[in-house]
Amino acid sequence: MNAPSRRPWTLASPSAEPLAALQRLSGVTPLQARLLANRGHQADEACKAHLQQGLELHDPMQLPDMQAAVERLHRAVEERETILVHGDYDVDGVTGTTILVRLLRLLGASVEWHIPHRMRDGYSFGDHSIARAEAVGARVVVSVDNGTSAVEVIRQLKERGIDTVVTDHHEPPLGDLPPAVAIVNPKLPGSEYPFRELCGGAVAFKLAWGLCQRVTGAARVRPDLREFLIDSMSLVAVATVCDVVPLLDENRSLARSGLRSLAATQHAGTRALLRVCRLDKQQLTASDVGFGIGPRLNAAGRLDSAARSVELLLCEDEGRARVLAEELEALNTQRKAMTETLLESARAQARLFGDAAEWPVLVLGKQGWHQGLVGIAAGRLVEEFGRPALVIGFDGEEGRGSARTVEGVDVLELMHAGKEHMQRYGGHAQAAGCEARLEDLPALREAICSAAREAGVADRSGPAPLQVDAELPWSEVSESLQRQLDHLAPWGERNAEPLFLSSGVRLAEPARAVGDGKHLLLKLRDGDAVLKAMAFFQGDRIAELQQGVDLHVVFTPTWNEFRGQRNLEVRLLDFAVGERPQLG
Repeated sequence: MNAPSRRPWTLASPSAEPLAALQRLSGVTPLQARLLANRGHQADEACKAHLQQGLELHDPMQLPDMQAAVERLHRAVEERETILVHGDYDVDGVTGTTILVRLLRLLGASVEWHIPHRMRDGYSFGDHSIARAEAVGARVVVSVDNGTSAVEVIRQLKERGIDTVVTDHHEPPLGDLPPAVAIVNPKLPGSEYPFRELCGGAVAFKLAWGLCQRVTGAARVRPDLREFLIDSMSLVAVATVCDVVPLLDENRSLARSGLRSLAATQHAGTRALLRVCRLDKQQLTASDVGFGIGPRLNAAGRLDSAARSVELLLCEDEGRARVLAEELEALNTQRKAMTETLLESARAQARLFGDAAEWPVLVLGKQGWHQGLVGIAAGRLVEEFGRPALVIGFDGEEGRGSARTVEGVDVLELMHAGKEHMQRYGGHAQAAGCEARLEDLPALREAICSAAREAGVADRSGPAPLQVDAELPWSEVSESLQRQLDHLAPWGERNAEPLFLSSGVRLAEPARAVGDGKHLLLKLRDGDAVLKAMAFFQGDRIAELQQGVDLHVVFTPTWNEFRGQRNLEVRLLDFAVGERPQLG
């Protein structure tokens, strides 16, 4: 009997010399050295910084235009000019907006905020921005997670006597930049900032930090503002994880420290959100944020208005916070059902473009696909088909789409090839968005796929293999080992969660399907070593599992915290029954 795994497995094989050098670093165990080597680390200062447990952050004043941004905001605070914080409808924009509004309120400023409606307004600045700024009497508009490409609207704001400060992390446009007072973006040409991969929420946090320094009159901010910044890192951690930026350099510091701040936060809205996510516990992980908090904050912006998410994060009334959190929970439940319906239709269309050599990018679109859910669908199609995907939902002749990609393929670069067939587009290497007309869909598909064929994207198509870090006997999966792994966390983009392979384990008791049959709950044994294992979204494989038959499992260990008790268990990514699969 040989029930195959769902995906090919490969075993990482780090070069001997870097591995040996990492093993000589003080305090690094052989397992940690192997994991570091597998992720491309060398035994250098960057690796030593990666291993630090403290808070290592770059000076915010090194960001482009930060001095001008801080001075303009400080003047607005001092002169009681109305400031409009202009965010975005995803987690990155929502959290960054919350940080700046909280700080400006703390400083006694006159502050309002605005989040575009995804379906009605679209991404970034538009006529709605001008209308909102004029309605509140804003003299300064501060963007969060958008604005670098909003040349025309920012020009119109300037003509009306309204200054704009842009905070963003998206790649700048190929042409002119907007006439803003300041554009704080680590990706601007000529930027000397040491790390370009901040998310939008982190750039907003850097502006908040710079303003705190200006208010204090020193690089070391006064105690109340320091407390504010430490607490705000909780929201930066949420943004950093959910925007899938590399968890390296200061992103790692922000996420690691921010997760601690998140678990300790006293904000009523954030605590209510943690409770509906069942994350009201002492220690939080990046997975908790990515699979629990992020989808709920995003659900409001996908199906209705992300303003509800900002209201929750700003809320300090426990009763109101509970109501808002429960509304997000209900929207997220609705979002899940609608996503599955859209995915069924998108999968059917994707099969029409089954030849990856001819169609190396899935460029799909249909009337009625929900524009708030196309990004989720694109991500799932990338996982299932192993190709970049652009999914567009059309409402009449106009459509909005989102693109996601496979490792090593810059989706924004591919979209440049189709610029003549889109009204607007933008984003970064891993994810992008666009607006296009229905009649232009075939030409857009051909332009993007032609560029992808020339770039050899088809050679990287197919199901992504599970890269196993090391073979590990089941008996060695222990709390001591897990603590070694914790030292290298949080896990995420470019700091991938470790995967191990154990062979010859067996069921200690019959497998159970849980969660309406979607997931598997297992107890696995090798000799006296028995551990609980969860296999998420693999409930349809329960018939493969029989007692007394060897299993080969790819997994990651994890803590399960329940009612104040922490226990070790494993999360099963894949398994094979009978003969062990060949490793690539």
